[in-house]
Amino acid sequence: MVYDLIVIGGGPGGYLASERAGQAGLSVLLIEKRALGGVCLNEGCIPSKALLNSAKIADYAKDGKKYGVVAKDVAIDHKAVVKRKNKVVRTLVAGVSMKMKKNNVTVISDEAVIQGRSSEGFVVRTGDVENIGKRLLIATGSVPSMPPITGLHEGYKNGFVLTNREILDLTEVPEKLVIIGGGVIGLEMASYFNSAGSKVTVIEMLDHIAGPTDSEISSILLNSYKKKGVDFKLSAKVTEITDSEVLFETSEGKQSVSADKVLASIGRRPFTEGLGLEKIGVETLRGGVKTDEYLRTNIPGVYAVGDVNGVSLLAHTAYREAEVCVNHILGNKDIMRYNAIPSVIYTNPEVACVGETEQTAKEKGLDVEIVKLPLAYSGRYVAENSDMSGIIKVIMHKKYRTILGVHMIGSYASEIIYGAAMMIESEMRVEDVREIVFPHPTVGEALREIMWEL
Repeated sequence: MVYDLIVIGGGPGGYLASERAGQAGLSVLLIEKRALGGVCLNEGCIPSKALLNSAKIADYAKDGKKYGVVAKDVAIDHKAVVKRKNKVVRTLVAGVSMKMKKNNVTVISDEAVIQGRSSEGFVVRTGDVENIGKRLLIATGSVPSMPPITGLHEGYKNGFVLTNREILDLTEVPEKLVIIGGGVIGLEMASYFNSAGSKVTVIEMLDHIAGPTDSEISSILLNSYKKKGVDFKLSAKVTEITDSEVLFETSEGKQSVSADKVLASIGRRPFTEGLGLEKIGVETLRGGVKTDEYLRTNIPGVYAVGDVNGVSLLAHTAYREAEVCVNHILGNKDIMRYNAIPSVIYTNPEVACVGETEQTAKEKGLDVEIVKLPLAYSGRYVAENSDMSGIIKVIMHKKYRTILGVHMIGSYASEIIYGAAMMIESEMRVEDVREIVFPHPTVGEALREIMWEL
């Protein structure tokens, strides 16, 4: 059979593109070698949030005395947490499967290898079957980066070193967990396993955590983690992993820390190995498939969305890219913009950011005004939190008074940040936001309150 579109990869970008294309009446083949939902649904976004929610409940229970609630012998039953996590994942994977059926998307569970082109379209082999698509969408996602650290690959083979996939299925909480990398994955897992009882050490090569996050926000998060007992080794380069410890170097010299398990969260890279892109001449850039603002590759009829294009390795970016891609296929006017992509760290407290930071604004030569406000300006925040360290920070273009960036740390940050993204995407001025009525009392009111400081 000749399909209108063959999609390789059933993660957020792949399955949403399949759904949208199927809704529009195109014949679609979706090929996924593991499980529908990809890394995000099975080994990342969703399962980690299930764990973090359990940790948050436990943290509140342990700290309940401050709120007039006394709970005794509070503990995390890790096996029960993992069991619930698996149920959540199964439920959502089944939901994706139902969407594919509803929109007449054919799904093949197998590895896809591009064979080349025929007179009818692009040839993609699954097992012994050759499938043909008039158009082709690459959505193969990303895999953990595994740099050439002595002992890292050996440790991974014997189960001492874990990636985001394996750590979510641990049946026991390690007494000592060492996390290599202080980015989003590392910090979220540090948050959960610290709450679950592990002695957590985070080793980060940079002098700060949370990567490109606003420096003031990341400093607050760092101090919050330290208060909870997480140990940080910053500006530290891991040199070797043995069968019981991690060796690293800092300006103070060589050091080591013992571990029962090691999480390698050193970043992710686009996955294209063995796909056969070279057989049709698809161009790559820094390991990812090179795309334009319509998610087109250099080969007409071939598109790439999600982590595999290396632009923005976030599930919600993949969703939007999928929509732009399908709209282009259908001839509908649409374009991909990356200036207002929110990012969230689902720790306790939550961190959420969108748009320009102080550093990126400076690098671009933008004339901006920057204002910050304690979240304690929100009555609800004060009513629900004993820790008053949360803040919101806004970056405004001085000349046009448009909102360019919003950064915050505190409760509900993940649920508020989309509003800031809308403001940036719509090029709203400070005065425009002041005219919006926010519900009271909410933590989100801080986003309106800070506009009166600009």
